[in-house]
Amino acid sequence: MKAIVLAGGKGTRLRPFTHALPKPLMPLGGDDPMPILEVVLRQLGRFGFRDVTIITGYLTELIEAFCGNGRRFGVRVDYRREVTPLGTAGGLVLIERPRAPVLVLNGDILTTLDFAAMYTFHQARGPAATIASFEREVKIDFGVLEFGKDPHVLEGYREKPRYSYQVSMGLYVLDPSAWDYLHPGATVQMPDLLEQMRGDGLAVHCYREPCQWLDIGRHDDYAAANDIFEAHRASFLGDAERPRLKIG
Repeated sequence: MKAIVLAGGKGTRLRPFTHALPKPLMPLGGDDPMPILEVVLRQLGRFGFRDVTIITGYLTELIEAFCGNGRRFGVRVDYRREVTPLGTAGGLVLIERPRAPVLVLNGDILTTLDFAAMYTFHQARGPAATIASFEREVKIDFGVLEFGKDPHVLEGYREKPRYSYQVSMGLYVLDPSAWDYLHPGATVQMPDLLEQMRGDGLAVHCYREPCQWLDIGRHDDYAAANDIFEAHRASFLGDAERPRLKIG
């Protein structure tokens, strides 16, 4: 099984940290830190995805120097480099059209989701694409006013409500047909790619399972991820923890 890791973003919301490090190399854990991308690669190897292509862009040399050929993480790694940013899906055009479904994931994902189970789900159902879905609760820190057809007549007033949404985890299984929608040099975002496929009548399904998932986009999210990874390291790595090289 093959996986593609998207690791070309600049991580602007985590500046100034990402002035020096690409976001996928941001360390997690306290006394024994592990870069997010290392967690991802070890998980991929654990779940049977031994052939991994990393699409890079920003601070490419640091990612290539750290990951190398991937052997010490239990995988085989090769690289494709975006000369200019191509969006969250456009960089896939740098990879030859695959012959079988491919796992595609962001290089900064921190989750306990079973990648192999998701891949099996995709194969069993046979859609053109599968999205990993996670229920996320959003709290509104204001009193929310609700109106009907007349925008001046109040129909409801909810104080600091909480809403639940199914959100994309940034992890997908794509059939080879997805590559038919990619063109050299064209910027394509993953939601646009999936919506275009769906608009053409191709099935897009969602995979859900009880798991942990953390968005590491902002400083407070990163701080929370550090604490959770440190406290539940085995939940993320399982038997994927192996002796590894120290940084510094």
